[in-house]
Amino acid sequence: MPNGTSGGGRDPRYPLDTSNPVRVYHGRRNAIIAVVAVLVIAALAIGIPWVMNRDSHAAEKGTAGNPVVIGVVGATDPQWVEFKKQAEAQGLYVQIKDFQDYTSENPALAAGDLDMNEFQHLLYLANYNVSDNQDLQPIGGVAIFPLGVYSQMDSDGNPVYTDISQIPEGSTVAIPNDETNQARAIGVLKAAGLVTLKNEWTAFSIPQDIDESASKVKVVAMKAEQIANSLKSDPTIAAGVINNDYVADAGLSAKDAIYQDDAESEESRPYINVFVVRADDVDNPVYQKAVEIFQSDAVLEKLQENSDGTAVFANNFTTAQLQQYLKDIEQDVRDNQ
Repeated sequence: MPNGTSGGGRDPRYPLDTSNPVRVYHGRRNAIIAVVAVLVIAALAIGIPWVMNRDSHAAEKGTAGNPVVIGVVGATDPQWVEFKKQAEAQGLYVQIKDFQDYTSENPALAAGDLDMNEFQHLLYLANYNVSDNQDLQPIGGVAIFPLGVYSQMDSDGNPVYTDISQIPEGSTVAIPNDETNQARAIGVLKAAGLVTLKNEWTAFSIPQDIDESASKVKVVAMKAEQIANSLKSDPTIAAGVINNDYVADAGLSAKDAIYQDDAESEESRPYINVFVVRADDVDNPVYQKAVEIFQSDAVLEKLQENSDGTAVFANNFTTAQLQQYLKDIEQDVRDNQ
């Protein structure tokens, strides 16, 4: 019989020795595994400490590698250019992020895409917090941009009255009829002593809240753009409250106002422009330092220059005061929903 296998089975003449295991050579495979293991161990040795310590190795907030990101409208305005210059001179690095409208900055701050923003007054912030169920907070005051009272003009274009006290009793004063400026204008007239209200003034006061019998003047509401013209053409209008958007268009200057908001008055509080942060960051020393630098004379001088001399600085309010004002205004918002 020829040597070999039969029927696919093992040749019985050569039985399998099971006394020792079959040895297969795996040298190449083992070498590859060993190399891979060494590489994995090395990667872990380098990678695990990096993962564990990456937060500790991150650049501190306010440094060149991790600047304070501030959302604004008008990043190239002179006050922001000066602010960045002054901040870096003091070792604080900031990134001024420009926005084209007023609707995106608060959501960006709430989402953590910004560290701070500065574009709004307290009334705007209160409306946002209430409507969006947020808790953004003011950390420092900047300024208010006053709403002024302007006198009737004579035929030569000169003001008939040069002081608010000269407005005759029983005369008529025009105010804007849009919701925001109307309430503010009533507050200005109240602070000037021209009207008395039936109840406390709020940012939602309307002409019906005026106690006419106890007031020095009568009030008529009209479109904001019509008020300046009425001072020149309607002899029954002794004075008018003109918001800043229409002052220059009327050939007037803010300096022509015979009365304007006082940043310290209760009626002006909702219109204080503020730096805003998330609630957890109110006590952040880096952000507080940023506010202090902005409130320096060098920066405020540029802000005043950009406002054509109309800004009334509001840099003396404490954070606690601004937070309380915001809380009160938010309650007014809820009460008037």
